[in-house]
Amino acid sequence: MRKQEIDHILGRMLDSNDNVSDLNITVGKPFQVESSGQLTGVEIDPPVEKLTPFQSEIFALNLINQDRRLTETLLTQGSCDSSYELPGKARFRVNIFSQMGNYSIVLRKLGTRIPTIGEMNLPDVFYKMAEEKNGIIIVTGATGSGKTTSLAALLDEINEHESVHVITLEDPVEFSHPHKKATFNQREMGNDFDTFANGLRAALRQAPKVILVGEMRDRETVEIALSAAETGHLVLSTLHTVDAGQTINRILGMFTTEEETQVRVRLADTVRWIVCQRLLPMEGGGRVAAFEIMGSNIRVKDTILHGESETKTFREIIEAGKAFGMITFDDYIIGLFGKGLISEETGKAYASHKGVVGRGIDTVKSLKGQATTDLGKLEVDKNYGKPSRRF
Repeated sequence: MRKQEIDHILGRMLDSNDNVSDLNITVGKPFQVESSGQLTGVEIDPPVEKLTPFQSEIFALNLINQDRRLTETLLTQGSCDSSYELPGKARFRVNIFSQMGNYSIVLRKLGTRIPTIGEMNLPDVFYKMAEEKNGIIIVTGATGSGKTTSLAALLDEINEHESVHVITLEDPVEFSHPHKKATFNQREMGNDFDTFANGLRAALRQAPKVILVGEMRDRETVEIALSAAETGHLVLSTLHTVDAGQTINRILGMFTTEEETQVRVRLADTVRWIVCQRLLPMEGGGRVAAFEIMGSNIRVKDTILHGESETKTFREIIEAGKAFGMITFDDYIIGLFGKGLISEETGKAYASHKGVVGRGIDTVKSLKGQATTDLGKLEVDKNYGKPSRRF
């Protein structure tokens, strides 16, 4: 299989559906694409009903393109990350991994144009984030929830208004930022640095004001990121967590019990915003993002320092901080339902607390004059308790 054939198949997969986000190549299945969150088979000429182990391996080797580092990583670690460009059509973030002795491939389509905060309908508090001068902003969520795109929009806002030096450490580089007001140096793991920790350590000597770390994967990276934030840098990064409270606990879990108190102090001083996001199926097709956003105030710092309790939780603090741009997932989901963007079933399925969202949806329906129950007209049973007549 030659590069021309690879490019033809990738192009055919891209054109097969609208809103294609991922291309999936798995042994025993046809070529598949993910569109609006659903996997769909793609018709190829000549037809491929089930991919063989040989076909998937040849496909993987062509994407690796004889790169010694990627080959060694795949053989020793079982998976590797790279990027691939389909000339004139798209760029992809590629993950090749071994499963049951075969190779599978997932290609994530990367945006060619950097979206703005306004175009993505991100919460207005993102404009406040772009004005931060130091500290850490963490964007969290599952793989494919749009973390990188949200961070790209945030960096673009900084690029529009701040004349600063920005260094990004990515695996791989997904959005190529043009030089506007800011000066961008974008470094790719494997080609420009070996680990996030080493890349971040080197970045501290490169006089940046803003540092993007693709992912805080280990304790060493977190430690250097905290040091960077403490010395006047604005650090942006991602984690795979579901809400603000779990984000703090995940970071603390990377350190020993003896170090926990000191790490809590450092987090309380440096964390500026934690943004958690999920992608929900939208009415009429497509997907829409839901957010949980926690900023920094005295109560947040105190809870980071001393931990959550029954009377003091991050969720309760976020609910009380609505005036400052904070919002819970549940309130955001209720807002999306009120705008008609998602269905009631979707709202409840993706809620953190189904009861809270259910009551909120009922309130919205009541305000619109819609029924909030399936029960029909209720009447008093006047014969209840009376003896029945026998004929």
